[in-house]
Amino acid sequence: MVHGPIEPIGDGTIQFNLRGILPKETLILIDGKRVAYGSLGVAGFSGGPDINLIPFVMVDHVDILKDGASAVYGSDAIAGVVNFFLVHKFRGLEIGGTYGNTDLGASNDMGEWEAWIKAGTGDDKTDIVVIADFWERTGGVFSRDRDISSNGDFNAFGGFDARSGNFPGRLGSSRLIPSLFFSTNSPPPHSAPNKATSPFYISPAAFGIRDHTNNLGNPVPGDGNYSAFNFAAFTPALPPGDRQVYYGSFTRDLCDKYLTVFGDFKYARSFFDSSLAAVPFTPDPFHGFNALNPDGTITPFPTVGPSGPSGISVPIANPFNPFTVGDVTLLVNGVPTPFTTGVRFRGINDTGPRSEKFTYWDQLFDVGLRGEMGWIADYFKTWNWEAGFRYSRNEGQDLSVGEVSQPGLRDALLDTDPAAAFNPFGGFFHQNTAAARARVYVTLHNSGEFELPIGYLTFNGDLFNLPAGPVSFAIGGEYDAPRFTRDRDALNTTFNSIGSVDGQSFKVNRDVWGVYEEIRVPFTSPTWNFPGFYSLEVDFAEREEWYSQNTSAVLPVGIQPFVPAGHSTYNAQKPKVSVRWQPLDPKYIGALTLRGSYTEAFHAPTLGELTPASSQNFPIVSDPFSTQTEPQIEERVIGNPNLHPEVAYEWTYGAVYSPKWVKGLTLSADWWHIDMRDIVTALGAQTIILENQPTIPGGSTVVGPGGTVVVRGPGDGSSVFGPVQFVIDPSNNLSGAIFEGLDYEAIYILDSTIFGHGDWGRLTTTVNGTWLSRAEFQVASNTKRVGIAGEFLPPGFALTSSLPWHRANFSIFYDGPADTWAQGLDAGAIVHWTGQYEDDNASLTGATKLQDPRSGSVPSNARKVSAWTTLDLILNYTFNLPPPAPAEVPGFAKDGGKNVKMKDGKEKNVVPVSTAEYGCKDWKWWLNNTTITLGMQNVLDEDPPFVAGSFENGYDESLATIKGRFWYVGLKKRF
Repeated sequence: MVHGPIEPIGDGTIQFNLRGILPKETLILIDGKRVAYGSLGVAGFSGGPDINLIPFVMVDHVDILKDGASAVYGSDAIAGVVNFFLVHKFRGLEIGGTYGNTDLGASNDMGEWEAWIKAGTGDDKTDIVVIADFWERTGGVFSRDRDISSNGDFNAFGGFDARSGNFPGRLGSSRLIPSLFFSTNSPPPHSAPNKATSPFYISPAAFGIRDHTNNLGNPVPGDGNYSAFNFAAFTPALPPGDRQVYYGSFTRDLCDKYLTVFGDFKYARSFFDSSLAAVPFTPDPFHGFNALNPDGTITPFPTVGPSGPSGISVPIANPFNPFTVGDVTLLVNGVPTPFTTGVRFRGINDTGPRSEKFTYWDQLFDVGLRGEMGWIADYFKTWNWEAGFRYSRNEGQDLSVGEVSQPGLRDALLDTDPAAAFNPFGGFFHQNTAAARARVYVTLHNSGEFELPIGYLTFNGDLFNLPAGPVSFAIGGEYDAPRFTRDRDALNTTFNSIGSVDGQSFKVNRDVWGVYEEIRVPFTSPTWNFPGFYSLEVDFAEREEWYSQNTSAVLPVGIQPFVPAGHSTYNAQKPKVSVRWQPLDPKYIGALTLRGSYTEAFHAPTLGELTPASSQNFPIVSDPFSTQTEPQIEERVIGNPNLHPEVAYEWTYGAVYSPKWVKGLTLSADWWHIDMRDIVTALGAQTIILENQPTIPGGSTVVGPGGTVVVRGPGDGSSVFGPVQFVIDPSNNLSGAIFEGLDYEAIYILDSTIFGHGDWGRLTTTVNGTWLSRAEFQVASNTKRVGIAGEFLPPGFALTSSLPWHRANFSIFYDGPADTWAQGLDAGAIVHWTGQYEDDNASLTGATKLQDPRSGSVPSNARKVSAWTTLDLILNYTFNLPPPAPAEVPGFAKDGGKNVKMKDGKEKNVVPVSTAEYGCKDWKWWLNNTTITLGMQNVLDEDPPFVAGSFENGYDESLATIKGRFWYVGLKKRF
C-alpha cells in the first residue's frame, strides 16, 4: 500500500507475506530463480516482486517453504520461500474464461473477467507451450460501498474521527458561517483585521460540534463536511484495472537427455487507476522562507512553512484575503510580506477527484542448457547439470492527475490580479478561475526501472552409497546484478508538489556472487528395519554470498544535506541442518515422521533501503501529547547506504502422522521460532512520536536515537505541547524481533469404497492454521522488548501490521465416483477464520508505553477486534463423455479382432486401437472435456470487524477486505 496525503491509494501490486512479517522477508521465485522487484518503489522503503503478474493459468504448481532457507537460496528467505513453477509441458488446446461480480452483496457493482488460451505440442524430445491471458476489473470497490468504511468518522463504531481537516471554508479551528460555507461565495476581501474580529467565521463549537482532531466520542455525528471532510467517499479499496500476459516455453532434447536446451519468455502489462479525493492543500508551500519577527530577529522555515501541515499561508495582499493584519511576516525576495496562516483548502470543485494511473511492463527471459552426465562414466549416471541465464525487468509509470505545483501556487497566491490570483477563501462549492487553475494544478510524471540479470551453474547427483542408501549432493554458483533506477518528476524530487508523495530520484546497483553446497546423508534405511530408527536422514547445506553495491549522489533538500555517491561491501555465510526421522515401521502404528531443522538466515537491504535519498509520507497518527496534532502529519523516510544485512536464527521441529487404524487421516504439527536481529526498517511515525515525548510547551524539536526527529509547531497555546508538524524517519538496523508459533494441519480423505457398498465418491476434509505464541519487538539494544503478539499495531508501525494470535481454515470437498456421470463433479466449501485480537490500544487509550498499551489516560477506550469468519463455496463439473462405439472394419471379426500371421508362422488375434471420436459437428464434441465452474466468496456478505486503530478505513486491511459477497462463473474447454 502506498500512502498519499490524506487518503490511502493502492499501486496495483500484490506481495506475498509469510508469518505476518514484512513482504521483503519472503523470497519469491519463478521456476526456482529470482525475479525483478516492482519498479515504482520509493527511497527508504522495501519492496518485492508483484505476484499479480503471474496468472494462475500459467502456473503448474506452487511450493511454499515456511522455513528459513538462506543456506540454499540466499538473501530474503527468512520467513520462507514461495516458488511458482510455470507450465512447461502441455498437449492440446485450452480456451477458458471467468466472470464475477459483487452486485449480490452490499458492495458496489464491481465486475472481474478473465480469459485465456493455452496451447501446447511436442513429442518425446520436444515441448512447446504458449499461453495468453487477459484480465480486467471494472467499476471497483470503494470505501463508501460498505458502512464500516464509508465515513472517516468512526465514532459510531467506537473509534476516532479521522476525517480530513483540509477543505474549503476552514481557517484554523474556525469555519465560514453556514450561509457562506455551503455556497460558491467568499467573505468580502480585507473586511476585518483577523478571523477573531470577522463576522464571517465561527467555531463549530457554537453549534455543539467538537473539532474532529484526535477526538474520540464526538457527541454530534452526521455534521456533513462542516466539521471535517469525509475523504472515504472517494478512496478505492479495489481500483479498476486490467492486465495482459503472454508466455512461451520451449524445451528440446538434443542428445538423449545428455544435452537439453530450454528457453522461456513472459511479457506482462498491467494498469490500475486508483482515484482518490481532490487534492488537499498541505503542506504549506511557503517553506524555505525566513520570518521577520516583531523584535527584528529571523525565524527560518527550511522544511516546514509557517502553517506546517495544517493548511497554507496566504499573503494579506491576495485580492481575496478577508483580513488586513497578518499572523506572520515572511521575507519574500527580501521584502517583508504579511501572511494569514492556517488557511485550509481542497480542490473539490477545481479538479474533482485525483487519479493515480499506474502502468507496469514486466519482462522475463530464460535460456539455458541442462543434461545428464552418465555419458562420462557409469559413476556419473545419477549426476545432472544445468547452466542458464535469466533477464528479468520491470518498468513502471505513475501519472498523478490533479496535483498542485507549489511554485505555481505560491505565484498565484502572491498575485494581486483577481483574474489570475488563486482564491482559497471560498465556500465549499466555490471554483477558481480557469487562469488560476491552470497555474496551480498539474499532472506529475514518475517512472522507474528495476532489472535483474542472473547467471548460474548447478550440479547434483549421488556421491557414493552407504548401507542405508546413496549420499546425494547439490552444488552451484550464481551471479546476480540488480539495478534500480527511479526517475521522479522535477516537482517531486525537489519536494515542491502538493497532493503527491514527493521523493528524490536515485540509482542503486548491486553485484552479488554466491556459492551453495548441500549434502543429504541417509544413516538408516527401511531395508534395515532397525528398531527406533526405521529411517533417519540428515541434510547439511551452506551458502556464501559476497555483495558490492553503489548508490548515486543525492542533492540537498531543506534540512537534508548533500550526500555523495557511495560504495559498500559485505558478505554472508549461513548454514542449515535438517533431520528427518521415522522411528518405526508403518505396519505397527502407521507412518510417523519426526522432522526438525536449524538454520541461520539473512536478508540483505533492498536497493530502495540503501539509497540515501528520501521519500515523503503522510501517515495517520494519534498524538498522546497534544490534541492539536492533525490526524495526518508529514513524514520524511530516508534510506541508509551504511546498512548491513539482517540475520535470523531459526529452528523448527514437528511431526507428521498417518495412523494405521484410520485410513486416509494425516496429522501434522510444526513448532517454529524466528529470532531476527539487526532488522532493516524505519520505525514509523507513530512509534517515533510515542518514543520522543516533548519536554517544553509550544514548538520544539526532539532528536531521538538513530537520527529520528519530531518537529512540533507552537500551537494555539503556550502552556501546552505543540502539534507535530514533521517527522524524520531514517532506515536503520534495529535491534531485533522474535516470532514463535505453531503450524498445524489435519487432512482426512474418506473413500466411500471402504464401506463395501460401491463407489460413491470421495470426501476430503482439511483443517489448517497457525497459532502465534510469541511476538516481541526491540527498538534498540538499550531498550526492552515489547510484546506485540495478538495486536493490531499502530498504522505507522513499520515492522509489520497486525499479528492475531490464531488464524485457521476449514475445507471439505467432494469428488464424484470414477466411471460414472459424476466423475467430473468437484464441489467444496471453505471457511476462513481469524480469531479475536487486541486493537491498537496504545493509540486508543493515549498510552506512551508500547509495552503497556492499556496504560493510557483513558483505559476504558481499550478494546478487542472481533473474530471474523467467512464462507466460500465452489462447484466444478467436467464433462467426460464415453467415446462412441467404433464402426465395424472390413476384414475384422465383430469382436474387433483379426488373425494375423506372425514371423514365426503362428497366427495372433490383433485388436486395432479405436480412433473413434466425436466430430466437431456433434454437440458432444463441444461438450466433452468442458469444465463449468460456479462459485461464491464470502457467501454471507460479512463485513470485516471494526478496528479503531485503522484510522484510514476502519478495518484491518492486512487481513480483511470489503469486497463482500462475490459470485463467479467459469467455462473451460480442452481440445
